[in-house]
Amino acid sequence: MSRSPSHRHHRTAAILGGVVVLMTGAAFAAVPLYKAFCQATGYGGTIPRAAQGSGKVIDRELVVAFDTNVHDMPWTFQPEQRRQTIKLGATSVAYFKVTNNSDRAITGRAAYNVAPELAGAHVRKLHCFCFDAQTLQPHQTVEFPVVYFVEPAFATDPNTRTYGDITLSYTFVEVPPEKGTTTAGAPAPRA
Repeated sequence: MSRSPSHRHHRTAAILGGVVVLMTGAAFAAVPLYKAFCQATGYGGTIPRAAQGSGKVIDRELVVAFDTNVHDMPWTFQPEQRRQTIKLGATSVAYFKVTNNSDRAITGRAAYNVAPELAGAHVRKLHCFCFDAQTLQPHQTVEFPVVYFVEPAFATDPNTRTYGDITLSYTFVEVPPEKGTTTAGAPAPRA
């Protein structure tokens, strides 16, 4: 028994409508899924979060340089040290000073990455101001710590073992305040 042309047209239209809905959903999900993938794997120089330190420190040293930028906002942003020499696996702390030079409260979010990109697979952050948006009051200066380590596997990975230095780069951009935004308070205590 053959179906009528009208029935086949309705079925084809329903399938195509389903494909359109599926593709639209995939387009909206692509950005958060890509961000989660990059944070989990270090792809594209994105540094994954860590819940705890590496637990193993090796004698190999690495120079970590820090690059800071602001994009179209009246903030001054700089590392307290331009470079640190660390041991692979050791937990390290870097401090960054941020000043809001304007007469209004401003919320910013720091985008971050690591160069060379292949090193991103081995750099882990335990704590970073870049995980959340930050609100600074007019003329407020805040000191933010970044607690991080570079996995010992960096020394044996064929893609990274020849590197003697890497760069952690942060760029603050202004964002609208959002629910749960961190309002910067007193400078972070030093260990």
